[in-house]
Amino acid sequence: MIESCRYHSEERAMKTIHKFRLAAGKEPTTLTLREGFRVVRCEYLMPQKAVFLWVQQPLNVSTPLVDRHFRVAMSGEPVPDSFEYLDTALDPFGPEAYHVFEVPEEEMHAVPEEYVEEDEKAPLERTGWRAAQYVF
Repeated sequence: MIESCRYHSEERAMKTIHKFRLAAGKEPTTLTLREGFRVVRCEYLMPQKAVFLWVQQPLNVSTPLVDRHFRVAMSGEPVPDSFEYLDTALDPFGPEAYHVFEVPEEEMHAVPEEYVEEDEKAPLERTGWRAAQYVF
């Protein structure tokens, strides 16, 4: 006799994909996700006029939760080197392109430059001298 295959949901790992809206602007959006998550898509949706992120994550409730931070930047807008590029969302009816980056945890606790004490700045920066941002 041939034994038939049986589906046992308690033995199979399950996953799903959720959609999240990312806030525009300089402040990152914090999402609480399951450990082992993976960003699978990024898109600008016209009806909502916003960037959305689709994330695949395990369904197992015993999988630990992690907070991750995402930032949307326009083309030409500088971001720190430590930000990890994930994807680009295009406005299909406009010239805008929105680039999505994952922000490392340590960047979330960094003190903005305007709050750094004068004596903590580099000597040349205290004089007002700054290096050129672009090399031609």
